[in-house]
Amino acid sequence: MKFKKTIFSALATLFLVSPVFAELVFPSLSYRTGAYGPNGIPFADGYEDYFTLMNERDGGIGGEPVRVVKCETAYNTEKGVECYESTKGEGSLAYQPLSTGITYQLIPKASADNIPILSSGYGRTSAKNGKIFKWVFNFPGTYWDAASIATKHALDMSGGSLDGKKIALVYHNSGYGKEPIRTLEELSKKHSFELMLLPVDHPGQEQKSQWLQIRRERPDYIFMWGWGVMNSVAIQEAANIRFPMENFIGVWWSGSENDVLPAGEAAHGYKSLAMHAPGDDFPIYDDMRKFVIDKGLGAGDGSNVGTVLYSRGMYAAIMAVEAAKTAQKIHGVSKITPSMMRDGLEALEMSEEKMASIGLAGFAPTFKASCENHGGTGSAAIQQWDAKKGTWSFITDYMTSDQSVIQPLIDADSAQYASENNIKERCN
Repeated sequence: MKFKKTIFSALATLFLVSPVFAELVFPSLSYRTGAYGPNGIPFADGYEDYFTLMNERDGGIGGEPVRVVKCETAYNTEKGVECYESTKGEGSLAYQPLSTGITYQLIPKASADNIPILSSGYGRTSAKNGKIFKWVFNFPGTYWDAASIATKHALDMSGGSLDGKKIALVYHNSGYGKEPIRTLEELSKKHSFELMLLPVDHPGQEQKSQWLQIRRERPDYIFMWGWGVMNSVAIQEAANIRFPMENFIGVWWSGSENDVLPAGEAAHGYKSLAMHAPGDDFPIYDDMRKFVIDKGLGAGDGSNVGTVLYSRGMYAAIMAVEAAKTAQKIHGVSKITPSMMRDGLEALEMSEEKMASIGLAGFAPTFKASCENHGGTGSAAIQQWDAKKGTWSFITDYMTSDQSVIQPLIDADSAQYASENNIKERCN
């Protein structure tokens, strides 16, 4: 009898201390403070608002209510890791760190904890190789894709040849900003252009020396890997030296309203890559206003709805929601685990039909993830700022990156990572 009581007591204790999750939990590693807060706020608003929309309009995901666990990182890698450690026990299904530095630090941690990471359009490019990076996804495109597509656009503008041309990369002096360098070096060999590297230190307000060098050396094109105030300062500096804005191309994190509005009409003609369409001319935004903003349930005051970074955060949440639905279908249960969520991410297909059903027909390129490919098709369009209208507009169709250059780099980098971490290839 004493033995039975001991067993019963142990089981009772187990059930008391073991978490039972009655909802689907998605952490928001956001930054609403610090130097990058102005850009982090609209993204966080879009991300959180879409999950609220799921609860208010659809009753959750597959009948399960959604809870967003917020943790402020201030775009600081150490704080980002602390946020991960403090929230993973909540039942968090997937992490979207919104920082390349944080992503790099979380890859080994989350992989060991069997929790997936979705770093859409940022983070470690070689994580596209699902044979090595089982728990990391970076669809619909990577920084190496972006470097290639920007180069393709410069090629088109130069009549198909960059031979003898000069391209300057103005980049945030961090892991994020350095990510495209390797690809651009290979592309410079292939297309015979000279590559100038111009780092800008955090937070990016002081750039006089870089733009003096640009004025002196007169590159034909400028690519920018910036974030926060660095972007708007660079655009103003370019205007000051009368650099032709149509030859100034930012990555998709350097192409929001926040980046161009401070320069006023001087920003007219500036370009950036885009992983999704600008504007709010899609049915989903009507639902967002009806079920979330107008009911006072928005993460912000609603003024960011339809802006580039709000839409980017919303798109990040959409991919997470659709992966969760896919996981529920695969496993036949509504209360999915992080491991099940990983399966949903690996089987995720964002088709035109699915995007249309969400209310975003034509919003973003289609892609289908697989065991081997965690990065999608690597597509992006070029958008251009019209200062008179105050709008971004696509000036190209979606273009795919040069895989003949990028895939060997991915294979080499992921093989090195596998060797250093004793990882065997999967998907056989």
